[in-house]
Amino acid sequence: MTTTHLLYLHGFRSSPQSTKARQTARWITAHRPGVRWCCPQLPPSPRAAMALIEDAVTGWPRDSMAVIGSSLGGWYATTVAERHGCRAVLLNPAVDPARDLARHLGTTTPWHGGDPFEFRPEYVDELRAIRVPAPTAPARYFVIVAKGDEVLDWREMAQRYAGCRIKLLEGGDHALSDYEAQHLPEVLRFLGLA
Repeated sequence: MTTTHLLYLHGFRSSPQSTKARQTARWITAHRPGVRWCCPQLPPSPRAAMALIEDAVTGWPRDSMAVIGSSLGGWYATTVAERHGCRAVLLNPAVDPARDLARHLGTTTPWHGGDPFEFRPEYVDELRAIRVPAPTAPARYFVIVAKGDEVLDWREMAQRYAGCRIKLLEGGDHALSDYEAQHLPEVLRFLGLA
């Protein structure tokens, strides 16, 4: 199945200007210009982020849409995949962001410039309120997990997505610095784009 609509969801403190998002967008623009590409700037509020995401995919064909999510975006992407029955590529996905982000309350600075933003206690509650079920159709998932991830525990990621197609990297890092050369081609094949 070829993907006709592709959503990319960035991680916490990240943006559509992330390296992986730009590399993916550049490939889509050059090789599949007919694919509808959407990579929104997600607000810090998880409730607002999910509302924005749902609005972005309204009317998209469920059988040919797909989502790529990195870190916190991987957690959101799992929610999208389960709600809409679409394929998902997860890049070092967050497993328990309410727990992990509770220690990041207060004002924080985005990685790619822009204004500092406030990560509030109620946002942790909003994360808890978004219940992400275990994948109901593991074949719809391709998960890249780096054992060298310095932010998230690779064991939790591997356990959470057990049964899905997992590419487990012996090293690597949270950002998947070798994404374009080593992983993007596989991502595109999984999505029926290459």
